[in-house]
Amino acid sequence: MDFLAVLDYEHLDNGVFLTSFARSLANRKKRGIIIHGDSEYTERIIQTGVMREDARIRAIKDLNHRLVALFADEGISTIAVNGFQKSLVTTDGNQIHLQTSQINLFPKEPMLLLSNLAEDSQTGKPVPVSLPELARSITMNLDLTKITLFSIKEGADMIEQGFPKQIKPSHTDQEFLELHLPESFRNFEEDVEITVPSRF
Repeated sequence: MDFLAVLDYEHLDNGVFLTSFARSLANRKKRGIIIHGDSEYTERIIQTGVMREDARIRAIKDLNHRLVALFADEGISTIAVNGFQKSLVTTDGNQIHLQTSQINLFPKEPMLLLSNLAEDSQTGKPVPVSLPELARSITMNLDLTKITLFSIKEGADMIEQGFPKQIKPSHTDQEFLELHLPESFRNFEEDVEITVPSRF
């Protein structure tokens, strides 16, 4: 694996961002992992009368399929899996465990799209896990050197300079974090790369 890219809550309902990201991804010559969670789509499912926990799981599964279709439109071959499938990602409520042997069995060419739905080791049911913790687990287990995040600022791809930028969120100016960093990563203790799709 050459890279780990994170599509966070703020990005997954943004069609312009996703199209730009997919086009940049098509130019990548090496294989990587893209991880994602849910989006505002969860709220729309809740409005139909579905309980929040079930709505979130359904949204994540649906987004996994939608992203594959989006990437296919740009000619990107993708293997899409939810973390609970084949017990690829499990959690005991405190720690996340990654089955690297299973990941290594996937074909070498396509991108790997992985949702944050892990298998609860006690119940066997799918549960969402923290994207920052999932990203940390993947980098540690697969010897990846960086986690790539994308600016959440509207229009950043067109007007912002200075990307990609290496930061440690927990040691970064709060104003910059609120402007650019996905909320779930603002207290993250590891180094990350923050960029925009056109410079990915």
